[in-house]
Amino acid sequence: MCGIVGYVGKRRAAPLLYAGLKKLEYRGYDSAGIATLSSDMVWVKKVTGHVAGLRGAASLEGTCGIGHTRWATHGAPTEANAHPHVYGRFAIVHNGIIENFRSLRRMCEARGEEFSSETDSEVVAHLLERLYRGDLLDALRRTCSVLKGSYALAVICRDAPGAIALAREKSPLVIGRGKLGHFLASDIPALAPACGEICPLSDGEFALLTGEGVRLFTGEREIAPRWVPLARGEKETGKEGHAHYMEKEIAEIPAVLQRSRGGLGEGEAFSRVREAVIRADRIHIVACGTAYHAGLAAKYAIERLTRIPAEVTVASEYRYLDPILTDKTVLLAVSQSGETADTIAAARHAKERGARVVAIVNEIRSTLAALADERLPIGAGTEIAVAATKSYVAQLAVLYSLAASVAEAQGRRGYGDALAELPDLARETVRAGKAVAGWAAHFAAARSAYFIGRGADSVTALEGSLKLKEISYLPSEGYPAGELKHGTLALIEENTPVVAVLTSEELAEKTMNAVHEARARGAKVFLVTSLPAYADERGLTGSAVIPRCADVYSPALAVIPLQQLAYFVSLARGCDPDRPRNLAKSVTVE
Repeated sequence: MCGIVGYVGKRRAAPLLYAGLKKLEYRGYDSAGIATLSSDMVWVKKVTGHVAGLRGAASLEGTCGIGHTRWATHGAPTEANAHPHVYGRFAIVHNGIIENFRSLRRMCEARGEEFSSETDSEVVAHLLERLYRGDLLDALRRTCSVLKGSYALAVICRDAPGAIALAREKSPLVIGRGKLGHFLASDIPALAPACGEICPLSDGEFALLTGEGVRLFTGEREIAPRWVPLARGEKETGKEGHAHYMEKEIAEIPAVLQRSRGGLGEGEAFSRVREAVIRADRIHIVACGTAYHAGLAAKYAIERLTRIPAEVTVASEYRYLDPILTDKTVLLAVSQSGETADTIAAARHAKERGARVVAIVNEIRSTLAALADERLPIGAGTEIAVAATKSYVAQLAVLYSLAASVAEAQGRRGYGDALAELPDLARETVRAGKAVAGWAAHFAAARSAYFIGRGADSVTALEGSLKLKEISYLPSEGYPAGELKHGTLALIEENTPVVAVLTSEELAEKTMNAVHEARARGAKVFLVTSLPAYADERGLTGSAVIPRCADVYSPALAVIPLQQLAYFVSLARGCDPDRPRNLAKSVTVE
């Protein structure tokens, strides 16, 4: 969950490393550091907090170096625990978790070696120094042979001043090349715009980067690098006039909906997945966080439209439930990054037991995509803000398209036409949702907040609650509206904010019953609805009316005002909506 960059070429490395780390800060911002090589010296600068603290490090000497922005796992976010870690002649940066670091550290300490950090990563530098025999890449191979866990490693050595050695196992790492030299990063945005081509590493691969070129290995066998062009859209990561990336990415939702649906069409992969679903005896959906909520929303659509049973499980729990799997089971693994460790593990478990695995991903070159039997891209484009917004709606678009296509093949018509209306309706929703800006003051000083809904709206309540808590730090929970009186009502007190989502005419009165229950206990109730008749209900503190769409697709629209609400509350509470504390964009550890 950390960000790694590296560069070797003819330019001063430090400014390029700093620029790359700025683009990777969504992957971790507890601390950051840079190490460069100049002649036979390693120069290091580390800071706690955001990457901006490294601005002065741009003066470090050397045309070869590595950098890191950290999301803390082992050890507090201190300068000592920040990467790069240096021992002897080596400096290393690491993303992942070394599961056997305790036994390795005890072994090193028994030899009299002293550690300067609490991290699992520092042991790698110690092992490299111990196992070095004059060959940098050989030392890295030897070191990795005793490591257990996940790692993306970049290593520099005083004895090899113009080289960087790399290793990947269950953690993303990408090489890039451009006019300035050769680069490496844990995610593609850090490679743009300096690189024209990229080469993603696969598990078990090693690489050696020099000013002259790249050598790629599977174990000790050298293979040709797999260069692919860096797409133009992957280079567009600016805020484009918006105050924050989150605001920009919410504004992009209508275009993403159009692209996510249009990119599927009748492509071969989509057709194969549709046929597999038609033949399936059951569908399993595994995901984490926001993607899990997309799975819950998809369950409503799949079962209602196709009548095929669908089960949704938090990916981290999937393997431990001993799921019932057959060769007729289709597993939909949903992940924005395609590097979510728990989702990858769940998908691998299902595949080993005969299920057909479909990856629903934003990054088609990811680990999850490579593992899957089929992959469907969500087409969200680069998403920088940690809180997923446009990628969530893009996931819904792909999952809804699959459900509608299966339904049409079964003879149930009209669902595709209803889906085609969503991009235009989303444009209206983004405009209408700005009305929630005035609600933020009611949330800013609250002790907690609650979101409720019935049917598919209950999923939107869950996602709205998650968005609020992760970027404004306001404790929040989402519930099916009928559950409010089964415990949660005890937490409602005077002025507690409660947001009700109401898009189903069939369930409207039942949702409003819960609204009245909360209002009777002194809550301030806010309504997001596609049914204008309820927007003027007496006693509401605020309401936002959004366009009407087919009930089964309503989560794709109703979530937009809740994303906007979270953004405005975050600002009102003095928080950074793009970089919430303790969180990172890509969760690559279990």
